Amino acid sequence: MALLLLIRHALTDATGRRLSGRQPGHHLSEEGRAQAGRLAERLAPVHLAAVYASPLERCRETAEAVAAPRGIPIRLEPGVIEVEYGRWTGRPLAQLARTALWKRVQQVPSSVRFPDGERLDEVQHRAVEAFERIAGTHPAGTAVVVTHADVIRLALAHFAGIHLDLYQRLVVAPTSVTAVVLGDGVPRILRVNDTGGLEDLAARRPREPRRGRGPAGRPGRPVAARVRG
Repeated sequence: MALLLLIRHALTDATGRRLSGRQPGHHLSEEGRAQAGRLAERLAPVHLAAVYASPLERCRETAEAVAAPRGIPIRLEPGVIEVEYGRWTGRPLAQLARTALWKRVQQVPSSVRFPDGERLDEVQHRAVEAFERIAGTHPAGTAVVVTHADVIRLALAHFAGIHLDLYQRLVVAPTSVTAVVLGDGVPRILRVNDTGGLEDLAARRPREPRRGRGPAGRPGRPVAARVRG
């Protein structure tokens, strides 16, 4: 069986601000290059049979940080390239979040085709096919595949047997490692979104509960947090 380490590329200047998609020219930022270096250090004890990458620059540069110290050539894999977002490509995320289509992407992504772009079930199919092909090439080895957040999340939904409409519940951070064993017909997910530390959790501060007002204006019990559907 093959062990695949699915890795999201490191940060660019557009990450979290714009929907880069397949737009060329998005290279790793200074922080992203440092992230990629730390990723290579984390992976140093792991013997790698191969390093694959999406053809986009940000993935190739992240993969290079892992492959270069080992003298391993990077194999480009078009099947794990970013989603084709069509006319959404390059637009600010804050602007897209105000559209009706964005709400559908969050709630029922299986029903969405991006304007002049792909459907997410199409992305899921090609990504899973690519990962299984890579696993078949290295049936007893470990391969790194540097790709994109949605590609990893969609494949994870498939491997975990959950509906595509639930894939938004999965989180895949830059340079996180998701480990999946493939090859005997039953996918096994060993790790998801592993960043090698707890810094990302420590940075998330819980909100103080909102307090209601008791009789005569006295402070009451904390009001339960509103559940978002």
